[in-house]
Amino acid sequence: MSDVSNLKPRKIIHVDMDAFYASVEQRDNPELRDKPIAVGGARLRGVVAAASYEAREFGVKSAMPSVTAQRLCPDLIFVKARFDVYRSVSAQIREIFSRYTDVIEPLSLDEAYLDVTQDKRGVGSAVKIAHMIRKSIYEELNLTASAGISYNKFIAKIASDQNKPNGQCVVLPDEGEAFVGQLPVRRFYGVGPKTAEKMARLNLQTGADIRACSLAFLAENFGSSADYLYKASRGVDHRPVRPNRIRKSVGAERTYPEDLSQLDILQEAVVSIAEEVWMRSQKNGCQGKTATLKIKFNDFQQITRAMSLDHLFGSEAELREVLLGLLQKEWPLRRPVRLVGAQLSGLVHQARQVAASGADTVSDASVAHPTQYPLGF
Repeated sequence: MSDVSNLKPRKIIHVDMDAFYASVEQRDNPELRDKPIAVGGARLRGVVAAASYEAREFGVKSAMPSVTAQRLCPDLIFVKARFDVYRSVSAQIREIFSRYTDVIEPLSLDEAYLDVTQDKRGVGSAVKIAHMIRKSIYEELNLTASAGISYNKFIAKIASDQNKPNGQCVVLPDEGEAFVGQLPVRRFYGVGPKTAEKMARLNLQTGADIRACSLAFLAENFGSSADYLYKASRGVDHRPVRPNRIRKSVGAERTYPEDLSQLDILQEAVVSIAEEVWMRSQKNGCQGKTATLKIKFNDFQQITRAMSLDHLFGSEAELREVLLGLLQKEWPLRRPVRLVGAQLSGLVHQARQVAASGADTVSDASVAHPTQYPLGF
């Protein structure tokens, strides 16, 4: 099965910046280059917003508690996030995208889909355009990006991760089903640890294993995700690139290995979640008016409490205080807590303003300059 008409398949690029926040910090501060750094808070309940590739070698990754990151990498350097700078750089990257197409769907400050089926410059090759974009990002901003090129969004996004950092991967229309077939099930969007465990029990390890299942079997075992899994395992994704895609909420939650019952520990948990939610809102270039606190008890019952302001949350501190206030109103809690979560909604997306250092010359190998573009891709 194919997601491609007999006449003209879409040409979609997914561009993903490499360790974006950390790379910007290393670019702007020579003392941080080639060192393991984490953008985020270093305090007890802090959260890693981004990690450099040097830090990732130790297992440090985004959304990880700072104490865990520090334990994995004792020499880790924490750097305070500068979202105003990241937004400015993101706008410069967006301007580079717009040289080739206006059909751009930002997913966050550091990644976006581009539909270049009809490209402005008449290049005619999505593979070549991806290379040109990455080259411009490097030469103009001294940052690297990776790209996935394919005929639909699902495959393009997965492909952008294949040759990271500073690489690109193309999956042609007649290669999609085979490419998806060899993927581990965890690479499918929406397949988290619990779903992956269930798939393992059903002996579903790869995309090919999912493809061998009937739609009825998938519906029986995975409910509303069945149609997505059925199509994705066949390399099918009809979603268009949406230039005006609007996110409705941002959130985060964390399940704790030991139940929380003391107020001070729960407050620290809320502070940590508030930081993560605020970072995600900033990464997505948005602010909100409504904060929601989610608490799941050790009997798996849960409550949610929300508060809306007459203005947009203006800082992490303001969000933190509202969420702590919601917790305080429920104290004492009826049972110990296994999960704490928070959400920011009523979002308004910030306008992206385009902002008007030397580095070593990049080699052809590191930019992955292709010499042939099969089938016009």
